[in-house]
Amino acid sequence: MADFEQEEGDLTIDPSEVIQVIELNDDGDGSGDPSNVNDDSGLSDEDADENEEMDTDEAAAGPVQDDSALTFLGHHNDAVICTEISPVNSHLVITGGQDDQALVWNSRDGSVMFQCTGHTDTVVSVGFSFDGSFVATADMKGMIKVWKVETGTEVWSFEVSDIEWLQWHQAAPVLLVGTKEGQVWMWKIPSGDCKTFVGYGPSALCGRILPDGKRAYVGYDDGAVKVWDLKSTEAVFTVSGHDGHKEPVFCMDHNNDGSLIMSGSGDMTVKIISTVNGKVVATLKCTESDGDEDSVETVGFCKTHEYVATGTLSGNLEIWNLPSKSVRHRCDHPYGIVKLRWSASSPILYTVCLDGCVRQFDGRNGQLMRMWQGHSAGILDFDIARDESFIVTASDDFTAKVFSLADAPR
Repeated sequence: MADFEQEEGDLTIDPSEVIQVIELNDDGDGSGDPSNVNDDSGLSDEDADENEEMDTDEAAAGPVQDDSALTFLGHHNDAVICTEISPVNSHLVITGGQDDQALVWNSRDGSVMFQCTGHTDTVVSVGFSFDGSFVATADMKGMIKVWKVETGTEVWSFEVSDIEWLQWHQAAPVLLVGTKEGQVWMWKIPSGDCKTFVGYGPSALCGRILPDGKRAYVGYDDGAVKVWDLKSTEAVFTVSGHDGHKEPVFCMDHNNDGSLIMSGSGDMTVKIISTVNGKVVATLKCTESDGDEDSVETVGFCKTHEYVATGTLSGNLEIWNLPSKSVRHRCDHPYGIVKLRWSASSPILYTVCLDGCVRQFDGRNGQLMRMWQGHSAGILDFDIARDESFIVTASDDFTAKVFSLADAPR
């Protein structure tokens, strides 16, 4: 990646600087005219009216300030659905959107490195390989493409049924994908050698690979949780029925050594499961909203303390003490929590919310430490740079934003 290599220490983002707006021309080289960012030309009158109405509604409810260091508008007038930062070169970011493409761009200046084209539906999942040499893009219809980052060229593609998620192996060029039909696929990239973990009907809604690199855990639409052996493609164990969830599993995470996994469900419970014997060691009952539809949307193990966090559609963030299985703190959000992530080096927790804000909490006392504003619609995804110097967000307001963690508003 000679063309893109940067030193980690070079990243300096000053939120007081003017926000940079990057607009693509037809060639995708980042040299378009920024004055055309909000131009609705090319839309039908009906689409333009809908777009104008949405913009008006978002502006009325939007934040009064923009704390971001950079705003990326490469996806034009379409929502940005997903994002990830390279694990090797944090200056490289990929975003996927409703414009049926993904873009790899530089987090310092917003310049586009290359476009990931050829998709015919919304790009719903993206990800860099463990060494940053490949990046995968997957659309809603089931088309998966893998690109070589150094050259920006497509090296592999495959089509399955509707895709729910993808994840790279943490130590090998192996890609795992879960589908709406319940199949889980695994490929070696770029050879395309394939294995499948047979579905049984319900959608494979979420999944991850355990730290041992030998097993993966998957949550299903019927509430079941399965742990699969990657070599034999056999299920090691299944948690379902009386011990399992009663509604779909929407989110999962594992602890540092992979001895425990946790799953969050539409039944408003979180299951803590041993990967040694498949037993449910705890069931956490999350706080429900009054009368509104609710679900557990995001969960996470703290990396430094025996805490876990749960976030719900109604906006309840709860920090739990794992040994006692009790709630330490409840932290309200004004709207639904989309995703949470713990710091890798401290008991600090980050959340993104449907109100378009990023929040930072201290897991020890539950206090809101900082908040970043800037989006005029809900944030749909986010990622944290490995050195934790900045966050990248993807939003329904058609933008991705870079927020510096070094010079944050309080």
